[in-house]
Amino acid sequence: MSADGKQPLSGVKVLDFTQVMMGPCATQMLADYGADVIKIERPGAGDLSRTSLADDPDGLNNPVFRSLNRNKRSIALDLRGDAGKAVVYDLVKTADVVVNNFRAGVMDRMGFGYETLSRINPRIICAFGSGFGQSGPLSHKGGQDILAQALSGVMARKPDKALPTTLYSTALADYSAGMHLVQGILLALMQREKTGRGQALSVSLYDSMLAMQMQEAAMWLQRRRDLNWGSFPLTGVFATTDGALVIVGAFKMNPLQDICRALGLADLSADPNYATFAKQMENKAELHRLFRGKLSTNTTAHWLARLEEQDLLCAPVQTLGEALASEQTAVNKMVVTLDADGDGRNEPLKLVGSPITMESSAFRLRHVPPSLGEHGTEILSELGYAPDRIAELRAAKVFS
Repeated sequence: MSADGKQPLSGVKVLDFTQVMMGPCATQMLADYGADVIKIERPGAGDLSRTSLADDPDGLNNPVFRSLNRNKRSIALDLRGDAGKAVVYDLVKTADVVVNNFRAGVMDRMGFGYETLSRINPRIICAFGSGFGQSGPLSHKGGQDILAQALSGVMARKPDKALPTTLYSTALADYSAGMHLVQGILLALMQREKTGRGQALSVSLYDSMLAMQMQEAAMWLQRRRDLNWGSFPLTGVFATTDGALVIVGAFKMNPLQDICRALGLADLSADPNYATFAKQMENKAELHRLFRGKLSTNTTAHWLARLEEQDLLCAPVQTLGEALASEQTAVNKMVVTLDADGDGRNEPLKLVGSPITMESSAFRLRHVPPSLGEHGTEILSELGYAPDRIAELRAAKVFS
């Protein structure tokens, strides 16, 4: 935190209608840096990720949900009737940001579109994360990470055309779009400081995947040529006697010569079959066969030492478990522990920390991911609702 104990987003109130990953990873980033994020969930169900694992049907200990919802408060509201909607309108009066990742048009139909909310609070910022955008032929299609990979061209990209087309098994589109959503919200907050007014903003999984391919897209748009860094002839993944390593033969005057030195091969860069980049691409299969033959004779550690002696870009292929247990992860403080603090889980909660390092140590673990509706009474009390009114709303199942 800063010297005065405040985080960068202290005093910013966020109403969070998001669920699953893209929206929650964005609002968690805001919460990690001080924003008061109020998670508005469906009574009896809540965020879909609460029950995304078959072995945790009650949603209390789901690592998926807990990875995305620390530092937030939860209220479970029935938004089908006027009483639930009135609570949201009261929250909007003092809120700064409203975030959702429903399909296009859903917030408007619920009565929470930007035009409606801005009449209640002209300073409100409405941030929308979608699958494919607010208009166009795909706008009402359900957004999902793998679909965005497929439609944006990402899934079709592979280092070797002979390999089968497959999906990337980490939620690449969700996370990148979530971080773009954070950027948009921060930009809108800065703009509001100048104008005094809020605005609506949106990002999509599809656009984020296209933006991630900016280099490849520029090559195609301007030259009608494919740019595929993974297909380069001196780049590859190779098995060793106890695992695998990756070599990226680039950013050197003659990387092939240096690879050959490391592997104990004759200087192939002097061979006409490999003397130029074009020839290396033409004969990549044979080149990799020679590399594999050498690398398969010794351990990963042995070959990494030899490759690093030549100042080549190389690394072991680690599992996620190995990466989380590594010294670099510990030094970077990327695994953080949150005291369960009486939440019924009876064990410290380990999560991935923030990738942003600031001198004032602004990232802060304030409280565990909330149980469904955990802070409903507290939130309504802050709005000025009297105890009798809160009891009435609870009895009517407007909130829980």
